[in-house]
Amino acid sequence: MAHGSYGSTLVKITILIEGKTERAFLPFLRAFLQNRLEGRMPRLDPFPCDGRIPTGEKLRRTVARLLNGGTPSDYVIALTDVYTGTNEFADAAEAKRKMLEWVKDDRFFPHAAQYDFEAWLLPYWDDIKRLAGSNRTPPAGSPENVNHNKPPSYHIKELFESGRAAYVKARDASRILKGKDLLVSARQCPELRAFLNRLLALSGGEPI
Repeated sequence: MAHGSYGSTLVKITILIEGKTERAFLPFLRAFLQNRLEGRMPRLDPFPCDGRIPTGEKLRRTVARLLNGGTPSDYVIALTDVYTGTNEFADAAEAKRKMLEWVKDDRFFPHAAQYDFEAWLLPYWDDIKRLAGSNRTPPAGSPENVNHNKPPSYHIKELFESGRAAYVKARDASRILKGKDLLVSARQCPELRAFLNRLLALSGGEPI
């Protein structure tokens, strides 16, 4: 199989992820792709990064090992949050630009959730309210632009607590996404849409 070309079938794609919430997202991501990639479903291999995707030379070495190791991936995608408790990146655009500069391989594609992964859950606010037993209004504005002062995960946590329930990220992300169409979120979240389209394109599918 030729590496680095869109449209290849049965490709292996490694996705660098940061935490348990992103891992909980993977079954729903696979279901979304399976509906659109009959006979071309890629092998998706999560690569957990213990809370934070590496930066600089460490990221370059990690990606090189995944692309050129004993059982190499055809592509590597990094899925990172900008809200990490540090000032490493000013915004999602800078995060993607820096990661490309560090890795310098056309089989590597960075994607960044601005400010944390839970932005992609906010479009399901009515369902979250039912799970939380609360009637709070959603945060204003585009889900991916809910800001550093109170990122999306904090809004969801506060919603659960107002309903006197604990918010457990991985567990509740699965409950929120169960039976949901990811297109609902992709229509409101440009970076999620770009991420899904990247996977579809690398697997020879049609964009959404």
